[in-house]
Amino acid sequence: MEFGLLGPILIDGQDCTALLAAAKPRKVLALLLLYANQVVPVTAIMTELWDATAPRSAQTTVQTYILRLRKLLATVAGCSPQQVSRELLKTKSSGYLLQVGPGALDLHRFDQCAAKGRRALSVGDNESAARLLDDALECWRGPALVDVPAGQLLDAQVTRLTEARLTALQQRIEAKLRLGYHHELLGEISALTTEHPLHENLHAQLMLALYRCGRRPDALEVFHRLRNDLINELGLEPSAKMQRLHQAILVADPVLDGPQRADGLAVDYIFRLGQLV
Repeated sequence: MEFGLLGPILIDGQDCTALLAAAKPRKVLALLLLYANQVVPVTAIMTELWDATAPRSAQTTVQTYILRLRKLLATVAGCSPQQVSRELLKTKSSGYLLQVGPGALDLHRFDQCAAKGRRALSVGDNESAARLLDDALECWRGPALVDVPAGQLLDAQVTRLTEARLTALQQRIEAKLRLGYHHELLGEISALTTEHPLHENLHAQLMLALYRCGRRPDALEVFHRLRNDLINELGLEPSAKMQRLHQAILVADPVLDGPQRADGLAVDYIFRLGQLV
């Protein structure tokens, strides 16, 4: 059985895929999956479902939702609800634990591939980094928990997952820029800067890609647009690293022409993920 959080919530069995129609049971399942193989306290479930206004019947209602989930999981797994309660969705002293096998949750696969990709990028293995980060991003089927109405706890987790995906995107772009794919990346990076108009690192990646495509005026225009937005929205000038990249483009510094080595270190003193923002 496989589960999904990176998009609409998903329970996928060998012979069928299950859908949860009701919002509150979806919230409970989302919490159990986010903390898979860990005990989720009943108090945390109640906070997510009702915040500070839990009814007197809240604990009984949570038990009802767990019973529904066990029946659903039993249908997908082709076993009894009793077996599910023993082996999959277990009752613990303070809450509930959903047992998820290795590789059965898309979030776990994403985290593992992204971590391997980061390690490859850090040692200059750019081809492996690009491949692993592509694999990580393919785990996403849409915005995280897009069909789950997020409460206090889930909202924080959705924000965390969204940031993790954006970081993986930037790292994949960096790996591919190091490999010389600046032409192929232009459309994607341009769309990301439109979506994130104050994000310095994405703008730096776009500037570098444009410069390497022979579009120096456009690269400079990206900087000026970002600077205006930062001043108007936040009252801030671009960071020192962004300004150094701008200056390097102004003077056509040869170090920006493209990586001279397989690890791309020729451009790292000006441009490196994590040092711009």
